[in-house]
Amino acid sequence: MKKRLVLISLICTFACAGSMPARADLAQTLAKVKPAIVGVGTVLPTRNPARMFAGTGFVVGDGLTVVTNVHVLPPLLDEEKKELLVVYAGSAQHPDIRDATVIARDPEHDIALLRISGKPLVALALGDSNTVKEGATVVFTGFPLGMILGLHPATHRGIIAAITPFVSPAYNSKQLDVKTILRLNHPFDVFQLDAIAYPGNSGSPMYDPETGMVYGVVNSVFIRESKENLLKQPSGITYVIPGNYIRDLLARSRTQ
Repeated sequence: MKKRLVLISLICTFACAGSMPARADLAQTLAKVKPAIVGVGTVLPTRNPARMFAGTGFVVGDGLTVVTNVHVLPPLLDEEKKELLVVYAGSAQHPDIRDATVIARDPEHDIALLRISGKPLVALALGDSNTVKEGATVVFTGFPLGMILGLHPATHRGIIAAITPFVSPAYNSKQLDVKTILRLNHPFDVFQLDAIAYPGNSGSPMYDPETGMVYGVVNSVFIRESKENLLKQPSGITYVIPGNYIRDLLARSRTQ
């Protein structure tokens, strides 16, 4: 009787295992995600260097729409000297520089949408960020050190350490800029990651390591002392704007 029960148990185990969906390896997910990761910057022929990097972006939708942060974009372009907003796609061996135009901004949530020229690139899918739970494992891919290492996007893994209101304390009136005041008046929840990011990671997608589904965009890093010390002494705390704000901005941009 005991042998029969053991046999039945083994059969059930193998049968159940066979019916479970396969878990994608992170390496397989990266192969799908990395072609959609781009650098965001400017080109000015009379400047040295002519090409400047400002942050990371990622492609969504029809393959010609790029998501990044508003703070990644230059405040003004020197149109007289023909400075251009561009997206750096492709690889270090075969860079693909695309002209870009800002088509939508959401300053409150620090999200911007760009329209790029040329053929469509690989696009990432946006998931429902309301389904993300604390403790979930996530990854993000971008250019932490800018173009110092060339077009080689790096990937970092972490967990959702907390879902918390995105309001940074102001210790004096000089720290109360427009963006901070907006957050004080309209606080919203963001994902706090137990993961190290750097300034160049601004605009990186945060996604599920198994599916590649995007659930947010890296916004900022908690700085303990000064920006100069950030590379030497990273805090290990990264803030991510939930992806549903990206979906809302995409929907609004289509109706304009």
